[in-house]
Amino acid sequence: VQLQAFGGGLVRAGGSLRLSCAASIRTFRDYAIGWFRQHPGKEREFVAAVSGSGGGTYFADSVKARFSISRNNIINMVYLQMNSLEPEDTAVYYCAADLNLRNVITTGSPGSWGQGTLVTVSS
Repeated sequence: VQLQAFGGGLVRAGGSLRLSCAASIRTFRDYAIGWFRQHPGKEREFVAAVSGSGGGTYFADSVKARFSISRNNIINMVYLQMNSLEPEDTAVYYCAADLNLRNVITTGSPGSWGQGTLVTVSS
C-alpha cells in the first residue's frame, strides 16, 4: 500500500483548499481512507474518513461543518475539500488507509500512511 498526499499550500483565512490522496492499492475499494493532521508541537489528530464504498463519511467535530471528503474508486483517489479555513487548521495533513474502518476513525492507527502535505492558513 502506497499513499501520496498533495495539494497543500498557503491560503488566507476564509479560503478553500482541496487535498488529494493518490493510492497505489490493488483493492482500493476495500480500504477506508482517513485524513489526519499534526499541528506543530502536538500529536497527530483525526480529521476525516471515508469508508471503502464511499457511503460513509466521518469528521472531527472541529471540521464537520467546513470540510468534506470524497473518493473515486475508479482512479484510486480520495479528496479532502476544506472550506472556511481558519489559522487553527494550519498543520501537516496526512492520508492513511486501513482495511478496518475502526482503525481509522476510532483508534487512529491505520496501517498505512502517506507523507504529509503542509497547509498554512494566514490570518
